Amino acid sequence: MSKLYPDAVSAVADIASGSTLAVGGFGLCGIPDALIEAIAAGDSTEFEVYSNNCGVDDFGLGILLSAKRIKRVTASYVGENKEFARQYLAGELEVELTPQGTLAERMRAGGTGIPAFYTPAGVGTPVGNGGMPWRYAPDGSIAVASRPKEVREFNGRRYLLEEAISADYSLVHAEIGDTDGNLVFNKSAMNFNPLAAMAGKICIAQVENLVDVGEIDPATVHLPGIFVDRLVHAGPQIKRIEKRTITQQAHV
Repeated sequence: MSKLYPDAVSAVADIASGSTLAVGGFGLCGIPDALIEAIAAGDSTEFEVYSNNCGVDDFGLGILLSAKRIKRVTASYVGENKEFARQYLAGELEVELTPQGTLAERMRAGGTGIPAFYTPAGVGTPVGNGGMPWRYAPDGSIAVASRPKEVREFNGRRYLLEEAISADYSLVHAEIGDTDGNLVFNKSAMNFNPLAAMAGKICIAQVENLVDVGEIDPATVHLPGIFVDRLVHAGPQIKRIEKRTITQQAHV
């Protein structure tokens, strides 16, 4: 059966309310913007999202967030989204902050069938000890807090037990893809897209350049097609800058 779908809307049509989504991208680099916009055009809501970040207020996952279609986020960085901060502090959004490397490994583990792993990241901090505010009550008190994690010692060093992430769907963006789903990512888009793709039970990939099988050198494939279930030829992506910083000219 062909993995190619005619458009993003048809590719995400069966994503129901309450689904869990592993979403690729790093900041605004390599995010599956067309797939996110297609979901936003539908009616499904109450999503639980696993992603490096939650976009910005008017782009990427920020579109779903602003429409209050996301109920829970597991992320490692959320600093450029004011609406994210407002919803979290108001008790409208549940948030699990996790170290970036831990998040990456949790996704990879989910895609390779490893249920959990030990890591030194977070030992002796609220990440491991528990008590981190996942969701606030309207009065500012903590409604839901993180639980303590199992700690075990190996060769004289303590490690936390972290559980793998497995999502109902994964949404990713690739620079090049062939019709069998073999994908090539561009530079920083490599950071989370392959891992998110692996973590989803059904992986949906939007690609800028679609080619026939055999046109990609096997040695350059970043993600094998076995992980990809659906493809959308989205064309060139709009390149957004998350936070523009320029050098001011010095006055002599």
